[in-house]
Amino acid sequence: MAATFLLYAGAALAEIAGCFSFWASARLGKPALWLLPGMASLAAFAWILTRIDADFAGRAYAAYGGVYIAASLGWLWAVEGARPDRWDLAGTALCLAGAAVILFGPRNA
Repeated sequence: MAATFLLYAGAALAEIAGCFSFWASARLGKPALWLLPGMASLAAFAWILTRIDADFAGRAYAAYGGVYIAASLGWLWAVEGARPDRWDLAGTALCLAGAAVILFGPRNA
């Protein structure tokens, strides 16, 4: 379970960093060279997500969604300097609960 969380967290960081490089280039006036590490980061995200131990890609991706939301708000605070509000945190809690149900719910074989 800890390995799965670390993979999801690593995938989220890689995806957010990659997407942010495009945001920075398009919206913050950063040079186009920012896109090169961004593309590498997005490739790393895709590779990391394939390391998740799941029988179906769709289920792994769905559970990842909750982790991505939480990581995005962590990025908002740590990198962009905007503190998440109570609605951000409530929404994140709901998403993580949903991800846990998807990831750890009993399955009929």
